[in-house]
Amino acid sequence: MMKKFTSVEKHQTVKRYLTGTISYRDLAKQIGVDNSVLRYWVKLVEYHGEQAFAFPYTNYPAAFKLKVIQFIEEKGYSIREASALFHIPDFSMVRRWKKKWELGGVDALKPTEKGPFTMTPNKKDKTTQGSFESLEKELEYLRMENAYLKKLNALVQEKEKSPKKTK
Repeated sequence: MMKKFTSVEKHQTVKRYLTGTISYRDLAKQIGVDNSVLRYWVKLVEYHGEQAFAFPYTNYPAAFKLKVIQFIEEKGYSIREASALFHIPDFSMVRRWKKKWELGGVDALKPTEKGPFTMTPNKKDKTTQGSFESLEKELEYLRMENAYLKKLNALVQEKEKSPKKTK
């Protein structure tokens, strides 16, 4: 699992790369990320400067998603490049949008309605109710049987303790 980096750490890493003294691959290996992630960070900084890692939105409208996908299709940009250009925090979001668009068209990009969940009262199963009653009857029977055996055991022990009368 990849470590989470603060925006300051990301900026420092990009600046370190931009000095030209270390390659994507070597720097990515040092910090423990894939070099494609580091390239994405560099593109974000190139396009957005100091605001590269401050992402204003988390939910995007369908029109914006379509605009990004059309840009990729028309201009031939990669998903990562377009994600950086449009200031989207995670390029995998764009990959999911594109896949949805390919499978279901523009309608697939629209957000699904997520309303509050309604609480429905628990319906008791008639079979459960019947089995509950039979379990209660069985419990009552076993308690009676247990009490009977205890009495019988007490009588047997009492009889053994009493001296035997011989003639």
